[in-house]
Amino acid sequence: MSSEASTPDFCVVPGSTVHRMLDGRQSELLELVEKGYRLHGDGQTVNPPSYFLRFADRPTARIIALPASVGGSRPVDGLKWISSFPANLDRGLPRASAVLILNDPVTGYPYACLESSIISAVRTAASAAVAARALSAGRPAPRRVGYLGTGLIARYLHSYLGALDWRPEEYAVHDLSPQYAQGFAEHLTEVTDGTPVRVHDSAEELVRSCDVIVCATTAAAPHLTDTSWFAHHPLVLHVSLRDLGTDVILDGFNVVDDVEHVLKANTSVHLAEQLTGGREFLNGTLYDVLTGALSVPADRTVVFSPFGLGVLDLTVGAHVYVRALDAGELQPVHGFFHDLDRHSAPGTVTR
Repeated sequence: MSSEASTPDFCVVPGSTVHRMLDGRQSELLELVEKGYRLHGDGQTVNPPSYFLRFADRPTARIIALPASVGGSRPVDGLKWISSFPANLDRGLPRASAVLILNDPVTGYPYACLESSIISAVRTAASAAVAARALSAGRPAPRRVGYLGTGLIARYLHSYLGALDWRPEEYAVHDLSPQYAQGFAEHLTEVTDGTPVRVHDSAEELVRSCDVIVCATTAAAPHLTDTSWFAHHPLVLHVSLRDLGTDVILDGFNVVDDVEHVLKANTSVHLAEQLTGGREFLNGTLYDVLTGALSVPADRTVVFSPFGLGVLDLTVGAHVYVRALDAGELQPVHGFFHDLDRHSAPGTVTR
């Protein structure tokens, strides 16, 4: 946005436009999200705690507010407002829906409202891929990559992990829904040009057989609790945050995106903090790994637990806005801001 204190146009950016601006740009977005992590680690962001709106009559549902501010060469403030209503799946609707508001850091005026379920999925997948690239740097290339949970986020995760220089011999899939598991397996076969895909009957089979494990379930409580399943020391991208038992967490090498943010809402690492009364089991942040301040061992199970930072949503959302602006695909909502001359001096004629 311009540094001049003028009222910006307000634009609504639909999901179809968001998709066009992001589709097929995985490598570019990996670098963008890594830059967002570095800005955050350098103290050039503001990322307050997320706020949860819950409902006594709908205990499984929630709406989350993620306010944030990003500095650097293209500053932006804003808010992601994302709902999670699991019962939507029974209605034939996606579980999550979201919007992202971008605010001009000079005037504070909002200048865009973007459909954000796609942005949220992209920033989640890109952040996991950035972590996978950094955390696996000292390890052999993975031979088997496994997906626990096979919904929409798993598809985005695979798309962004596919931007890495990995050539696994086999993919593994497990889901509580055999139909979902089979559908995802067919998707993997199609997009990987025939790389073998094995559908496992149990989570244990998948975990024991894979070098990289991607947790993308909707689990509300830990269900991977046996440390012996992880004796081969895989890399675990713990995106869904609540799959791992405290014994597995305490036995692993734990990297998070932001310490204060991830230790809440009964995530697996939050449960480990409650059990131990401390945070010593957390080894560091992804920023520490990216900057070389933290070395990742090859002889321990490495767990990346990202709570999800609003600054990354803003980073991706602002990128979408600029690309759509450059492409001439923004349509301002004329008259959205009204009575802008209400502070004129008495007797002044305004137009």
